[in-house]
Amino acid sequence: MKKNSSIKLKWLLLGSLITSTAMSFIWPLNTIYMHNTLHQSLTIAGLVLGITQIATMVGNWLGGVLFDRWSIYKTSLIGVIINSVVLGMLTFLNSWPIYALLITLSGFSNGILTTCIYSLATRVENQTASSIFNMLYFTSNFGLVFGTLAVGYLLNTGVSYIFFLAFITQVIFLIIVVKHFNVINIAQSKITKKPEKIPLKILFSIIGILFSLLLSWIVYTQWQSNLSAYMLSKGFSIKRYSFLWTLNAILIVVFQPILTLYNNWLEKHIVLRINIGLILFAVSFFILLFGNYYYIFAVAMIVLTLGEILLFPGVASLVNMRVPPTRSGFYQGQVQMFTAGGKALGPFIGAAIIDLTSYSILFCYLILIIIIAIFIFNISVYKS
Repeated sequence: MKKNSSIKLKWLLLGSLITSTAMSFIWPLNTIYMHNTLHQSLTIAGLVLGITQIATMVGNWLGGVLFDRWSIYKTSLIGVIINSVVLGMLTFLNSWPIYALLITLSGFSNGILTTCIYSLATRVENQTASSIFNMLYFTSNFGLVFGTLAVGYLLNTGVSYIFFLAFITQVIFLIIVVKHFNVINIAQSKITKKPEKIPLKILFSIIGILFSLLLSWIVYTQWQSNLSAYMLSKGFSIKRYSFLWTLNAILIVVFQPILTLYNNWLEKHIVLRINIGLILFAVSFFILLFGNYYYIFAVAMIVLTLGEILLFPGVASLVNMRVPPTRSGFYQGQVQMFTAGGKALGPFIGAAIIDLTSYSILFCYLILIIIIAIFIFNISVYKS
């Protein structure tokens, strides 16, 4: 099969949309399905989700290494084939404990796929990587909106139908990978296959940036986990909590394309962009300290969403700007790996603080974590 020097943007964005949609069919079900249907404790369900995130991190790391050192095409194929097989098996085999094993394998393969997609963003011709990262963030969130909406309608028909639909999306993605992901590996096109060395000063800078990303995700995941219980304790319904995520998705769909129009300016001022994103994270939790009314939560979510569309694609862009093309796969894998790490640690850290203190103290700690993240990020950038 003929290899291409780059990938067309439409196929990359479509791949991102399909992958995020497939995963959003599953992740809202995990805890409810394991607890209510499979009769496992919430502790066991949380443990499975934590192991799944670790498997995702391993997939991120392995995907980045294979992307740079082996084959872009074959690495993408491995990821999508494993995910297709796993989702197909889940259609028929969704009892305990096989469910836990298959969900973990799906997390591993999804880690490989996510790394490949974000790494291929650096292989799109006539587009800057930062603009592609903005577009990928848009498509992945749009997929989440579509997937979670579909689950709400399909859940009453049976969980097997949801897994089958996720399986069909991955088969479609497999066809796209076979036809359009056969891109020349930059490292293999050179005389040596040894990865280029990165100066220690730049390496430490990247580690600092990634660590600030980890802290940011620890903070962000409180909205996905512990904030639901907090709102219930305030007398708000699950429906009103869910609407905040609908608001989050609407804001991303509206504002992310606008940011793409000003990509050149944002790329020149990428450090400022990330700092503003981090500051908005801290502001959102400061607002929650006064969260006795629903509109307070809505305002806090608006501020958080504006922060995330500046922060998360910005970090991927900054890391890409600091590494050679032959190492882009590995370091985009690290971005996804630290993201998964923050998702895994966040709910447990937040729950531990709440058990020992209170939600108000948690919000203060989260603001402090963001201040530490800002300090680490700026030291890492300016020292290099």
